[in-house]
Amino acid sequence: GIKCGGVLSAPSGNFSSPNFPGLYPYETECTWLIVVAEGSSVLLSFSHFELEYHDTCAYDYLQVYNGAARDRGNLLGTFCGHSPPPPFSSAWHVMAVVFRSDRHVAKHGFAAAYRKDACGGQLTGLSGEITSPRYPESYPNDAECRWSIGGASGAGPLTLVFADFQMEGGQGCGFDYVALFDGPTVTAPGLGRYCGSARPPRTVSSTPHLLIIFKSDFNIGGRGFKAHFYSAGECQEVFTTIKGNFSSPHYPNFYPNNLKCQWSIQLPLGYRVKVFFLDMELEGRSSLTGGCDFDHLSAFDGGTENGSLLGRWCGRESLAPVTSRSNRLLLVLHTDRNTAKRGFSISYVGVVPMNVSCTRTDFHIQIPVQSLAQLERNRIYLGTPSCAAQVVGRNFKIHTRFDTCGTESQRRNNTSVIVSTLYIDFSVGDQEDIHQYEVQCEPKRKEASVTLIAGPDPSRLRQAENLVDAQKWEGEAIDAREVKSQDTSDIVFISICILAGLLMVIAVVGLVLL
Repeated sequence: GIKCGGVLSAPSGNFSSPNFPGLYPYETECTWLIVVAEGSSVLLSFSHFELEYHDTCAYDYLQVYNGAARDRGNLLGTFCGHSPPPPFSSAWHVMAVVFRSDRHVAKHGFAAAYRKDACGGQLTGLSGEITSPRYPESYPNDAECRWSIGGASGAGPLTLVFADFQMEGGQGCGFDYVALFDGPTVTAPGLGRYCGSARPPRTVSSTPHLLIIFKSDFNIGGRGFKAHFYSAGECQEVFTTIKGNFSSPHYPNFYPNNLKCQWSIQLPLGYRVKVFFLDMELEGRSSLTGGCDFDHLSAFDGGTENGSLLGRWCGRESLAPVTSRSNRLLLVLHTDRNTAKRGFSISYVGVVPMNVSCTRTDFHIQIPVQSLAQLERNRIYLGTPSCAAQVVGRNFKIHTRFDTCGTESQRRNNTSVIVSTLYIDFSVGDQEDIHQYEVQCEPKRKEASVTLIAGPDPSRLRQAENLVDAQKWEGEAIDAREVKSQDTSDIVFISICILAGLLMVIAVVGLVLL
C-alpha cells in the first residue's frame, strides 16, 4: 500500500525512499523514471544513503540504470550498505532508479537529487558518445562543460575519436576550445588543446581515466563537436599470436549497452584467419526488416571497416566458421541502448597457406617460407621427422611416395584414398604446440585435400574443419611443367601400354608367318 516511484520530468528535483528519514517499509519495490529534454543528460547524486548491507546486495538494494529500468545492459550499478553511490551522468536523456527491500531489517533509506545537465558529467561505460551543447546546432556562448570518463569495471586505457569538429579558431586556442587531460582532473598531464575546424587526432590515454573540457567565450560560435570513446581491454584488443580466443565484455553475463568494440587479428604475411563461433546470443533481428538492425557482430577482411564484409550476425544462431582472404581480420560489436544478451565466445587459428597435390604415386606439398619464417625446416614434416621439408626457393617442399612417410591406404565412402599427417611444430621450450593436418589423396582422380585435425585447443573446437582443398595461394602456384615432370606414374603406365601393344603385334605377325 506504499506509494513510491513514478515519472520525474521536471528539469530538476528530489526523491527519496518511502518514509525517509524514517525507516523504509518491508517488501517494497519502487521505480523512478527520470526524463529530461532530449539532447540533455541526467545528473544524479545522493545526499544520504543507508540500506541493509550484504556483500552482493542480495537483500535490500538500489539500482541505477542508464536508460529504462530492467535492461541489464543499461545497469550502472547495484548498491547497499552505508556507502553512497557516486554521482552519475546518463548517456542520454533518460535514467531509472529502482529501490527494493525484503521482509527483514529496515534502515533509513536514501535521499537523491537530479538535474538536467546540458553538458558534462561522469561517464563510466566501456564506450559512449559525447557532443557539445545543442550539437549539431551552434553551441551557446559562455559555456563550460566537463566530462570525466572512467571507472568502468575491467576498463583499460581510453581512446577518444572525434567524428566532427567545428569551433571558433584563434592562435593558441584562447577563445573557444576543447582540452584533454590524461587523468580525472586538470592536474593530470595534458593531451592536447584544440579549436578551429580541423578534427583533433585520435587520442589514447595512459590510464583508465580521461577528462574532456569544452569552453566557449562571449561571442563567435560554431557547430561544436561529436566524439566517441571506448576502453581498451575486453572491448578493444589486438591479437598477433597464431591462435587465441576472446569474448564480448562481461561474457557469459549480459554485455553493456551502447558499445562499439573491436577485436583485430593480425597474423604474419601468408596466413589466413579462421574464426570459430563457440557461442553467440545477441539481440534478435528486426521484425520489420528482418535484418540485424540492433545489436550485431560484423567481420571485415583486411583489418579495417573499409574491408570486405565477411558477415554480419545477430540473435542466437549456430554459425559456420569464417575464413579471411588475407592475414588480417577485424570483428566489430555494436550494441544499442536497450535489450542486452549474453554475448559471444570466439576462438581463432591462423591457417597455414599450403598447396597440396598428388599423382597416382606421390604427394607434393608446398608452403611459403614467409608463412613459417620462424621455423626450421625440420619442424615441418610428413608422417615422421625423417620426412622433413626441404627449402626450395621461397617454399618449404615435401615430395614423397605413398609407400613412405607413414602413409596408409584407407577406404572412405567406397573410395580408396591415401592418408598421412603433416606436422608443423610451433613448440617453444616446454610449451608443446604442434599443429596437425590430415593430408589425403584420391589417386584414381589425382585429387588432394588437407584438413586441420589439431591446432587450437581441441576441446574448444567442435569438429575439424576442411581448410584447404588443393588450393593455390596468390603468386605461389606450382609450375605446371614441374608437376608434369614429376608425374612419372602416368609416363610409366603409358610406356607399358605401348610396349604391350608392340609385343602383341609382333606375336600376331609371327603366327601369320608360321
